[in-house]
Formats: sequence, structure tokens, C-alpha cells
Amino acid sequence: MQLYFLGRMFRFSLIVIAILIAAGIILFPYIENIAILMAALFFVYFAFMLVLYYMIEIYIKPMTKITKTVDQLLEGNYHARTQGVIKGKVGELSDKINQLARHLSEITLQEQIQSEQLSTVIENSESGLVLIDEKGYIHLVNRKFASMFGKEVKDYIGYLYYDVIDNEQMQTTVQETFLSGQRVKDVVTMDGDGPKKYYEIIAAPIFNELNMLKGIVLVIYDITELKQVETMRKDFVANVSHELKTPVTSIRGFAETLLDGAHEDVETRNHFLEIIFKESKRIQHLIEDLLILSKMEKDEPQMVITEVHLDHLLEEMMPMFKQRAEEKHIQLEVRNDKVVFEADEDKVKQILLNLFTNAVNYTPENGKVAITLKQVDEFALIEVKDTGIGIEKEALPRIFERFYRVDKDRSRMTGGTGLGLAIVKHIVEAHQGKIEVASEVNKGSTFSVYLPLKHPSGT
Repeated sequence: MQLYFLGRMFRFSLIVIAILIAAGIILFPYIENIAILMAALFFVYFAFMLVLYYMIEIYIKPMTKITKTVDQLLEGNYHARTQGVIKGKVGELSDKINQLARHLSEITLQEQIQSEQLSTVIENSESGLVLIDEKGYIHLVNRKFASMFGKEVKDYIGYLYYDVIDNEQMQTTVQETFLSGQRVKDVVTMDGDGPKKYYEIIAAPIFNELNMLKGIVLVIYDITELKQVETMRKDFVANVSHELKTPVTSIRGFAETLLDGAHEDVETRNHFLEIIFKESKRIQHLIEDLLILSKMEKDEPQMVITEVHLDHLLEEMMPMFKQRAEEKHIQLEVRNDKVVFEADEDKVKQILLNLFTNAVNYTPENGKVAITLKQVDEFALIEVKDTGIGIEKEALPRIFERFYRVDKDRSRMTGGTGLGLAIVKHIVEAHQGKIEVASEVNKGSTFSVYLPLKHPSGT
């Protein structure tokens, strides 16, 4: 920088010398004393050079620095500043340039933070996002969308949407949005190697300040779980209606028969009344199980956690178990270690009762049911094993569904509601335990319930 200004000073000095020489030539005929003329010209040269140096130092040199700083700002370096103390109007200009640079730096930093925050939100969103410009090229895709459709983000960016989005229904949704300029909502079903997937797609147009279409944004929601819940709700209503329809129809039919005169025959009347009693009892059990299941499915099921002694609990239930086993001539084996753990005693009784009832109901006469109560690591194990009809491998994932029956005819004959295992599962989950099933057709089943010795909520 210093050499630059020295070079400028030298050029200016040469120009001044040339002007003074010309002036001396012009004045020489009129001035007799050459020494005075030379002294005057030298004085003028010296004064002019001082003024020139002052102008360069005060105005030209600072303006050069300011110009260089502005060039750096234009290049995007918002940390550039003019250095040195500058006075006067040029100093004010320098201060304004520095203030502008600071503002630009702050704005850039804020924009960078907002961009990073927006990028973080987009990348971690549970919904798929796609940005398509007015020509159909994809400019933005988040990881959720890529994972939904089994590709990488780089496989979408910069490509035409209809070349990389394989689903025709989704392509149609995009096309409808481009043509109508309106928000379009649709549901897409995806059939793959795994279970069926359901996606809700919302395509919204993007307009500029002149109300011209500049592109569209796609938002994709995975609604598979909602669809499954909706299906389960429909199945539940249908199953409850079906379960109630049969006993109610029987009760009504037999009641009408009695009213029509059959009550006069004592034997027929008693037979019909027994059936009505049996069917009403079945309805009562169904309603009780539904109420139990409803309570267990609440977000925070109410439980009374106490110290449970499995040996004492089983002793209370053994008379009933023995009676049920003797009715079907089933051999009952019990292994009862003295296990103490923290749980809701009434709900543990429900687990034992439901598992034992199922074992007896699905085990033919002269079969065997074994109950084992023991400690395994940090868990209390309740295991019920039978030599019954068993469960097919394909049915195992569904046995804890409400109203699902392995053998529907046998279950209804024994008065089962189809809710026992669903209730057991909810009780186990409420205790933060686990349940396992091992079964083989025509050889029997083993249900193993593991409940933690120390309940997470404490006693």
C-alpha cells in the first residue's frame, strides 16, 4: 500500500515539475534574476507537494481503504472493517460503512441460525417433505420421505418428480395441484414385502408476490397406525355386536316361546329357563370383561401395588382350580416356589385365572395342566402349560387380539368371551413385564408371564 502511494506521489511530482518548468520558461524573459525565479518555482513546488500529500493522506488514502472494504463486503466478507482513525466527512463515511458491515454480519448470522434451525426441523420431522419447482424439478427432500420410499436423498434432488417418484397416485396428486393451483389431499396405499402402508399426502401450491405459481410442497404423513386403529375399532364393534347377538337372540326366542304357552310344560319351561340363565350369564361375563379391558387400556390404569406372596395367592385359588380340573378329568400339577414381588394382587389373580381357564377349556379330557410359580432372575414367573389342541404358528401373533379365538366353536361352548388373553396382555404391560407363548398343534401350549420383582412405581 505504501509503495502504491509513493508511486502516485512520484507521478504527481513529475507532473508538477513539468508544469513549473513550463511556467519558468514563460516567465524567464520577464525576470532578470534567475535565482529568484528558481527559488519561487521551488517554493511553489514544495507548497503544492505539501497540499497534494495532505489531500492524499486525508481523502484519497482513506477513500481507497473504504473502497477496498466495500469490495470485500460485496464479495460476502461481512467481517471486513476500515481501520485507523479518520476525521471529517470521510471519517463519518468510514463509520457508516463499519456500521453497515456489522449489521450485515448480524443479519447473516441470524439467517444462518434460522437456516440451521429450519434444516434441523425439516430433517427431524416425522412427516415426509418434498419441494418441487414450477418446472417439476425437486429441490428439497427430507430424510423421512427418503426412508418412507426406500431411497437416498441424493436420488431425488435435481430430478424431475415423475422420474424418481414411482407411485402413480402420488404423481397424479402433484399434477392436479399444478393444474388447479389448489390444495390437494389424498391417501396412498403402498403394498410392499412387509405389511401394507398408508400415507396421507397434502400437496399445496406456492405463489410469488405476483400470484404466479412457483412450485408446490408435498407433505406426507404415515397414517398406517391410525388405519390399523380404525380397523381394530370396526372389528371391535362388529365382534361385540356378533357376540351379543347370539345370546340375545336365544334369550328373546326362548322368552317368546314361553310366553306363547310353553311355560305350562314344567320340563320345557325349566329347560328354557336354564338356557336363558346361561345366555344371560354369558352376556354378563362379556360386559365384565369389556369393562376390565376398558379400564386397563386407559393411559394410566389404576393399580394398587402391594407385596404379593404367590404361594398364598395360589392357595386361595386352588379349590376352584381343582374343581374345574376334576370336571374334565384333567390332571393338575403345581410347582409353587415361595416368590414374593410387588404387584396388584387382584390383577395377578386375573392372570392366573384367565390362563388356567384357557388351558382347561382347550385341553381334552384326561389331559394335563401344569402351573409353575418361581423366580427367574429379577422376575416372578407365572407359567401355565397344557396338553391341549395347541395354536397354529400363523395364529400366534393374533392370540392377544380382542375376540380372537383359536377354536371359535369350542370357545363359545365353554362360555368364553374372547377377551381373556387381551386382558392378560394389558395387565402384564401395566406391570412392565412380558409374556411369551410356545405352542405346537395337538401337543399343547405354554404361556409364560414375567413380572418384575420390584414394580417401577414402588410400593
